[in-house]
Amino acid sequence: MRRVSDCSQQGLFRRETLCLTPRNALNTAFFIGALAPWDCKSQRSCGMEVRLMYVAGGIVLTCYLVLGILSRREPAEGDVSRILVPFYKMAVCFYKKICIRKSSLFSSGQVERDLSVLYPGERKEQLKADYYMKKISFSLAIIFVGTLLGILARYNVQSNLILDKDGRIIRGNYKEGCVKIRLEAKCGDRNNGSFPIEVAPLQLADDEAEILWEEFWNRLPEYILGENEAFDRISSDLILEESYGNYPFLLEWESHSPAVVGSTGKVYETEYPVEAEMTVKMIYGETVREKMLHLRVVPEELTAEERFREDLEKLLMQSEYESRGEDVWTLPDEWQGEAVNWQQETEDYSVALWVLAIVTALSVYRMFDYDLHRQLEQRKKRMWRDYPDIVHKLALYIGAGITIRGAFQKTAAEYEGRGENFYSAHPAYEEMLYACREMHSGVSEASVYEHFGKRTGLQEYIRLSTLLIQNLKKGNRALLERLREEADRAGEERLQSCKRLGEEAGTKLLVPMVLMLAVVMVMIMVPAFSAM
Repeated sequence: MRRVSDCSQQGLFRRETLCLTPRNALNTAFFIGALAPWDCKSQRSCGMEVRLMYVAGGIVLTCYLVLGILSRREPAEGDVSRILVPFYKMAVCFYKKICIRKSSLFSSGQVERDLSVLYPGERKEQLKADYYMKKISFSLAIIFVGTLLGILARYNVQSNLILDKDGRIIRGNYKEGCVKIRLEAKCGDRNNGSFPIEVAPLQLADDEAEILWEEFWNRLPEYILGENEAFDRISSDLILEESYGNYPFLLEWESHSPAVVGSTGKVYETEYPVEAEMTVKMIYGETVREKMLHLRVVPEELTAEERFREDLEKLLMQSEYESRGEDVWTLPDEWQGEAVNWQQETEDYSVALWVLAIVTALSVYRMFDYDLHRQLEQRKKRMWRDYPDIVHKLALYIGAGITIRGAFQKTAAEYEGRGENFYSAHPAYEEMLYACREMHSGVSEASVYEHFGKRTGLQEYIRLSTLLIQNLKKGNRALLERLREEADRAGEERLQSCKRLGEEAGTKLLVPMVLMLAVVMVMIMVPAFSAM
């Protein structure tokens, strides 16, 4: 985060102690979004839904365009990525126009407190503005990308539709092959499910059809057996379709034992094995070839609804076959005196992508606050670990005859000379350095110690600052002894904490150890049972 502060310009605060890192929050939000239970496999396209998607997407993009025009002169300073520069400018404009006026909706008191602790000496308003503008820019970028993906997904669905509003299907040429679609039939108030069907292309020449014919004839059994092992052990339905793979042949199935197996491959229930025969006609253009199949099946009866569906499917197959020579296939619009409304099923992910983008953006917006608070907690832990060392050093210097102020400044000076790589891991020393800068600027020593304890927010440092202030005001001959006792107690607490963390780590290792034990048991027991 970019830091602008009068104190830093005057040298009161030497460097940043922490930096806002939204990467963890962004990755976590995308991981949660990726696991969101969206199921769009059966979305059906309709005119109203298409228009709503395009209108909604157009409104969102128009808002981005207007916001981009209004924010074209806004500055994009700091460590903002080039890709996020336009969105950062929009965030600046959005923050100035809306967030400042409606601060109760977009701001959080906890966030402001965390920022003030992480960046002492900085201007609170500047910190708050930089933080929220960066967070809003990430959310705007995610919504923009999600909207574009949603529109592209919707356009891709529409471009793959071959059924128009008048119930006509445009055929492709023979090089394009068969087109697999799913049609839904609605007869009156009844919905009879969907029908998978392949729309055949224009017919091939005779010599080309002959080459494919022999190849298809040899592979026919593996297409129709399905889950069955052989024709003499039929225990489940056969896969009888009008065409298979990319072969342009139309198949007609005729059962000589309709009470045993239907022409659609449906097997009826029976108490004993029954022999049955079926004739398959392979038709392409004017050429017709027949093959007799001998089956041993166990059929089961069709319900009235299933029989109605079977008859409707036959009607659909017949209509498709009769229109093979036509460029346009007009679907039947009436069945048994009832109007039939056909709709093509598609896999439409446009709405899901859009909604997912909005949810992800909101998650990222919230995760920024969590990430900021997590940094504050980590900072407190690092300060707590440094407390015994700081007290030991102060006791050592004071015992050597150095004044309290001199011992405090010497401890901070040693820290300052260790190099840049040492700074980010020891925020407690950074606070001491900041306190020394305050002393040099004219702030009283007692006030400096008091500010030092409050900025840390830990009871240990507050207790230390109280000891130092009491020694300045009243004098305390036992200060050295008190510091040594405080150092011993802090060292003992850190040792106990390390032991506790070690015990917790051992407990956490029980889970992988149990899993490894299960694997070993499986490796031992499986061969033993196999031998038995």
